[in-house]
Amino acid sequence: MKYILVTGGVISGIGKGIIASSVGTILKSCGLHVTAIKIDPYINIDAGTFSPYEHGEVFVLDDGGEVDLDLGNYERFLDIRLTKDNNLTTGKIYQSVINKERRGDYLGKTVQVVPHITDAIQEWVMKQARISVDDDGVEPQVCVIELGGTVGDIESMPFIEAFRQFQFKVKKENFCNIHVSLVPQPNTTGEQKTKPTQNSVRELRGLGLSPDLIMCRCSSPLETSVKEKISMFCHVEPTQVICVRDVSSVYRVPLLLEDQGVVSYFCQRLSLPIEVRPRKMLTKWKEMADRSARLLEHVSIALVGKYTKLSDSYTSVIKALEHSALAVNHKLEVKYIDSADLEATTLQDEPVKYHEAWQRLCSSHGVLVPGGFGVRGTEGKILAINWARKQNKPFLGVCLGMQLAVCEFARNVLGWEDANSTEFNPESTHPVVIDMPEHNPGQMGGTMRLGKRRTIFKSSTSVLKKLYGGVEYVDERHRHRFEVNPELTHHFEEKGFQFVGQDVEGERMEVIELEDHCYFVGVQYHPEFTSRPIKPSPPYFGLLLAAAGKLQSYLAKGCRLSPRCVCVNNETKPNLTGKSSAQRF
Repeated sequence: MKYILVTGGVISGIGKGIIASSVGTILKSCGLHVTAIKIDPYINIDAGTFSPYEHGEVFVLDDGGEVDLDLGNYERFLDIRLTKDNNLTTGKIYQSVINKERRGDYLGKTVQVVPHITDAIQEWVMKQARISVDDDGVEPQVCVIELGGTVGDIESMPFIEAFRQFQFKVKKENFCNIHVSLVPQPNTTGEQKTKPTQNSVRELRGLGLSPDLIMCRCSSPLETSVKEKISMFCHVEPTQVICVRDVSSVYRVPLLLEDQGVVSYFCQRLSLPIEVRPRKMLTKWKEMADRSARLLEHVSIALVGKYTKLSDSYTSVIKALEHSALAVNHKLEVKYIDSADLEATTLQDEPVKYHEAWQRLCSSHGVLVPGGFGVRGTEGKILAINWARKQNKPFLGVCLGMQLAVCEFARNVLGWEDANSTEFNPESTHPVVIDMPEHNPGQMGGTMRLGKRRTIFKSSTSVLKKLYGGVEYVDERHRHRFEVNPELTHHFEEKGFQFVGQDVEGERMEVIELEDHCYFVGVQYHPEFTSRPIKPSPPYFGLLLAAAGKLQSYLAKGCRLSPRCVCVNNETKPNLTGKSSAQRF
């Protein structure tokens, strides 16, 4: 097993996740089996109780793990399926060590950070690195480990110490450290500054880790003199200083690293069994990057949510939209709309903000209402859904978005004026959305309906079923505590509001569709978590097709894109997977 540790310095959010994913991608393109582990030094057991404004979205895995959004990057880049133990936190480590101490596993010894916590970290990494993450069940050969935060943070000290010891335990030829740093370029001088990187590397070396590669984040290509200066002061060769400049698309990052000889370095440093040059195997990434840069037609989607001040709050949603836009050959424009700005109270308090929000909504080609929690902004979302339904605009509701679509239809078509979710109005006489008692025990963390669950299609004419390739069922990831009230569904279906997908028992409503509408779909699950760059999620793909005016022709052709869209490397790929072309792209 080869281990590649990715650390970061100077600032947080420097791009360690994308770099770790890109390193894994170029190694996987060489035929290696790659897994990934993300370490978060916070004391929370997992990311499930965070506000999206803390660390961005909460990503959900097949096994129900609520984890950091970087695991979403790993899954999308490497096309793998991770588990909750691939996300290691201080809370998990301390909890496991304390549980061992209570059982008497330490035989009466004093339990300390060194060696007990550091040993537990090393054991966790070594155990998890060997668990297969590919469909073929083969044990990984390379494990990319991202250490969150910034070198020097007090929270990450036990992890740095653990890896200082770890490099000797697994031997030098099996361990490599990549340090990601910032090379700022102040506008006043226009000169690239190396001092932050020097200080960061000095601190890391003082803690016992010496970086093998220094990846420098910068706005423009690194000058040769800057590379040589970093090399001189940071104890590495100039070829070990890698420039990771700002690029137009994240798809270009693996290409950027490969062009600078990163794979060749790993081959020599870690004695990797690579025979084929990866450049030939990264063609799909280059093709995607080139296509995204060449797109001329635009499609705009209004994202109506409550966490719109931070785009990381909807990372997977945005990625799913980008994957689908690329598949239909359109350049995506996402219009972020704070749902509270659409409400009447904003018209009274801040009329300019109110009218600007409605202008952005009305000028969009499609509307997306993603998941969320809490009552703030829900009435604005219902207003946006009402507008999309009446104006025959393409609409996709995800999780809470689907539940609010049910509320909107109940109020404005069925005439139930106080229809609501019991999450927001427990006293409603028409509780169209209710809580699931077994998933609401009082304790907040890890108690929702989480992870991969099966949805059975009940209608052969369902648009979404066709987009999924005509399958009888789909397995998608869930994260919710409330569900549509099954006792009231017959009222909706009499008016053309169909519940076309249900769970295995037929008790929980999973998919809604509205008859006589260009595309009005809601899903209780989160399809964005399984979207991939060349296999976009069908619900999002349908939204983009409808927004681009291509959905009906796509369905008429038997759910096949035009040759221009499915051509890769001048070669139309046949459907050998049994999946729809929406899934393959």
